[in-house]
Amino acid sequence: MSSVQQTNSQAIASATTTGIATKKAVENPQDRFLKLLVTQMKNQDPLKPLDNAEVTSQLAQISTVSGIDKLNSTLQLLVSDAENSRSVEASGLIGRNAFVPGTSMVLDGDASIAGIELTQPADQLKVTILDNSGIAIRQMELGAQPAGVSTIAWDGMTDSGAKAANGNYAFAVSAKQGGNDIKVNTLSFGLVNGVSPGEHSALLDMGELGLVSLSDVKEIF
Repeated sequence: MSSVQQTNSQAIASATTTGIATKKAVENPQDRFLKLLVTQMKNQDPLKPLDNAEVTSQLAQISTVSGIDKLNSTLQLLVSDAENSRSVEASGLIGRNAFVPGTSMVLDGDASIAGIELTQPADQLKVTILDNSGIAIRQMELGAQPAGVSTIAWDGMTDSGAKAANGNYAFAVSAKQGGNDIKVNTLSFGLVNGVSPGEHSALLDMGELGLVSLSDVKEIF
């Protein structure tokens, strides 16, 4: 009997302790501050009481802190909602093709495509196709190109006149305007296989191209 009573007492004590700890954990910071302020006022030196301006300043500080906490909570909710919304939107890209940053091309049959992004128009554009060893097998002069995203196509033919085997290749691009080199971004063409949430943006599973941030997608097909 005494053993049962002892067990019950221990359970009650444990529950009470847990309840107190939980209460302290969820206690409002503003309430804690006010308790400290009241305790400070009760124990102040009668000959040197707290200045009204000091009390007002402390109250203003806790109000500011409380406001910042609420603002942070609201911003976190907004960011979370925005990330979920982007993931839902990105799921609509599954099964579609896209241009994303990269230098790879896949030759399948008689066609392979890639993309470029120019920050300004170019009057000369040269594309070099490279095999797995990094050896140039085809150079194409494409002439003038407008600013923005453009598609480049390769028919699989090499400079020697032979047909290249199907598979993975790389490409490099150089652009000029008025004889001066200009910046050009190379874009790989790939299929969106799936979508997963990322820290700041949805991530697209592009197969051999890897995981690509939704914000890096340049064009959808």
